[in-house]
Amino acid sequence: MNPEQRTARLTILVDPRKKSAFVRLCAEEDATPSQVVRRLIRRYIEERTGRAWTAVENGAKAPRRPSQPRVRRALRR
Repeated sequence: MNPEQRTARLTILVDPRKKSAFVRLCAEEDATPSQVVRRLIRRYIEERTGRAWTAVENGAKAPRRPSQPRVRRALRR
């Protein structure tokens, strides 16, 4: 398993109203909150380093893109 596929847990505390709005907005774009947070982290790293994030440069193989459209998941409430 390459490093880009491994996961590490990041626990944050957030106001319940902000969490609710965030989850709702993520669902509107058919993304999970985890996907959006990963995207935000990647953008932050790119802004701070001034370089595009690439898995290859950071010790992993380039991620493979799914060739089929995603299936929308039901929201957990």
